[in-house]
Amino acid sequence: MTNTLSLTKMLLPIDEIARKLALLPAEYESIGTYGAKLRLSLLDNPAFPVRGKLILVTATTPTTSGEGKTVVSIGLAQGLERIGRKSILTSREPSLGPVFGMKGGAAGGGMSQVEPSQKINLHFHGDFHAITAAHNLLAAMIDSHLFFGNALDLDPAKITWPRAMDMNDRALRRIIVGVGSKPALSSRPRRRSWRFLPCPQAAPTCAAASTRLSLDRRGLAAPSPRPILKRQAQ
Repeated sequence: MTNTLSLTKMLLPIDEIARKLALLPAEYESIGTYGAKLRLSLLDNPAFPVRGKLILVTATTPTTSGEGKTVVSIGLAQGLERIGRKSILTSREPSLGPVFGMKGGAAGGGMSQVEPSQKINLHFHGDFHAITAAHNLLAAMIDSHLFFGNALDLDPAKITWPRAMDMNDRALRRIIVGVGSKPALSSRPRRRSWRFLPCPQAAPTCAAASTRLSLDRRGLAAPSPRPILKRQAQ
């Protein structure tokens, strides 16, 4: 905690970081003093050419002290800056599951740490929470469709879309839903599960989409005109 607090006092304002990266104020959205989100319009801006080299750190087996991909990536970015190179570290948002488990935080450790680590570990900019709400909204829409007549003739036994939360909760891995529903075939109690948020379909689908149109093609931005799951003919 003491190390984290002392490092937080040394942070540069995000506007200063943006100037170092030659970013204009219109090309990012500030979130507080030390955070921001880049605007996707940068990807299509010809005045902002692709430059630099990509170094991918993956499949690293952690040491007994917990030094894995994150610590190696942070240390590598720091080393490049130390020798006069410009570097940017890209790392996904930590999940609350490991943060509150034995593994602990996922913002690095020691002097190879991303700050403010507490904010990053616990909430960051709210992206995980937004994906959680989107994923569970889709699950609720499916069950609501079954409850109100099942016009698409979905087979409840073949629906595999789970619910999700960013937490390790073993009691929710296998559950029964639909208890107390209307006595109709489509709304009878049935087995379901909750998944760890980085694992279900919504998160990788959002990550793989480059535009709203590509998200639509993957079935998340707009409802599909065709039923995906059909009940087998009796």
